[in-house]
Amino acid sequence: MNDRIAEWKRWCSDPVFDERTRAAAAAMSEEERRDAFYRDLTFGTGGLRGIIGVGTNRMNLYTVGRATQGLADYINAATANGSVVIAYDSRHMSKEFALDSACILAANGIHAYLFEDLRPTPELSFAVRDLHATAGIVITASHNPPEYNGYKVYFSDGGQIVPPHDRELIHAIRAVEGFAAVRRISPEQAKACGKLTVIGKETDDRYIAALKRLVLRPEVVREMGRRLTIVYTPLHGTGNLPVRRILSELGFERVFVVPEQAEPDGNFPTVAYPNPEDPHAFALALELARKVDADLVLATDPDADRLGVYCKTKAGEYVPFTGNMSGLLIAEYELSARRALGQLPVPPENGALVTTIVSSDMAHPLARAYGLTVIETLTGFKYIGEQILRFEQARAANGGKPDAAKGAYVFEFGFEESYGCLLGTYARDKDAVMAVTALCEAAAYYASLGQTLADVMLAMYEKYGFYAEALASVTQKGADGADKIAAMMTAVRTAPPADVAGRKVLAVRDYLCGERRDFVTGEIAPVGLPESNVLYFELEGGAWCCVRPSGTEPKIKFYIGAKGTSVSDAQEQLAALKEGFLQLFREE
Repeated sequence: MNDRIAEWKRWCSDPVFDERTRAAAAAMSEEERRDAFYRDLTFGTGGLRGIIGVGTNRMNLYTVGRATQGLADYINAATANGSVVIAYDSRHMSKEFALDSACILAANGIHAYLFEDLRPTPELSFAVRDLHATAGIVITASHNPPEYNGYKVYFSDGGQIVPPHDRELIHAIRAVEGFAAVRRISPEQAKACGKLTVIGKETDDRYIAALKRLVLRPEVVREMGRRLTIVYTPLHGTGNLPVRRILSELGFERVFVVPEQAEPDGNFPTVAYPNPEDPHAFALALELARKVDADLVLATDPDADRLGVYCKTKAGEYVPFTGNMSGLLIAEYELSARRALGQLPVPPENGALVTTIVSSDMAHPLARAYGLTVIETLTGFKYIGEQILRFEQARAANGGKPDAAKGAYVFEFGFEESYGCLLGTYARDKDAVMAVTALCEAAAYYASLGQTLADVMLAMYEKYGFYAEALASVTQKGADGADKIAAMMTAVRTAPPADVAGRKVLAVRDYLCGERRDFVTGEIAPVGLPESNVLYFELEGGAWCCVRPSGTEPKIKFYIGAKGTSVSDAQEQLAALKEGFLQLFREE
């Protein structure tokens, strides 16, 4: 701990830090200092993410600058003509972090393409591919509270960093010898030397065009777009302009944006938590929906990669869709339409539906109905994006031909439980603007048949099985919190339960050691996925539970899934499993 105190003292006096930073560090209480300096902010599932402020465990120009210098060093070691696209959202300091990152890259001889204003994260993924860049940076903390910001790195395929790049980049960042080693030039110097280009409208146009190409039944959209009523809220984030644009250009005429939440605002003044997974975030949108008699109520998170949905039933009630439900419904519509139009791969098993180990098991019977192969990844959409690259590489090695036996799949759809999905390969990250497009097309088509999305979802339960899933989390902030989370994982890993809520544990998958232990047969087999601090329990009756520390927040997350004989039965089973699983981790 003495080295952390020494680091704090350096922030109080070293001229490498500006006067305001030195004064803020010196004014910290012991408690503030401990949390701000007990560690260096580290890369998780989404890069850097943390509270904005002074300290090594905070998001500030120094910690972000050091990460960018490490990225520059990593790129320069690999290529002589590197380029990086940079985007940012509406959060505090996002624009400052983005511009400073551009100036650091330029100082290191790397061409920075900086968006002129805030843009959605998925457009950054698209732009990296569109501009044939070496890498990308997006400044966002996604759906976190206002005091947070983050820094995510993408590579040339448009996907977030994955092994081995993540480990190598972390090594490059750690090799930067202090904050004084970060090289910067001014924006004016960067432009003058041709290393900073501001981008905007032309990239937007190509992004929107890519989304339009995904529409399967444009004539139905144009016809029903005059009748369907949609309420949308960007929750003070980046989604407002692109979502309104794509819906308008497709022919949806009755789109109402929540006025109190339309403008970007890093304070998120109308919501405590700008997350479309949180029902409270929909309060104003539902109020407007009732006034205009909306058929759909949609919300995107601040960086517009997650979509939350409410649907009006024929009884006039507004019912929420989980991320699993909306993702599966989009998959059902797209796959059924593509089959009807003769657009599925031949044979169909060459097509892949990619999901994660904590997403709904309904993905399996749904994919089987269309002959597709299901591939599961670790939690985090970056692993879904990684699969797309692997498919492309395998097809290239196979002369461009799909072949499931060789892993040369065609990517059909990807989704995860945390309200994110992707159609097409124009980007490699979840895209809420795309999800709005696909969901509204589905709603228009089903409305032409006299059905609501709620009707379709019920039909899917009856067709594939009554699946239900839940997510819970416990926040443990600071150094003590990190220790508590580690202790929780160690305790359950060391002594796994024999049952959860009366259901026998059939097997446990420990992704940290890479083994699946079958408690019935005693067999031990590899899990077949990369190392990760995740425990997954297979239970009787097709139920399951999973626990992992969050990679982006000071939380431990609990995932639960059940299958029942009806919607209500599945929900009752789920509630009992959730209570039983959480009980295993409660402090005495």
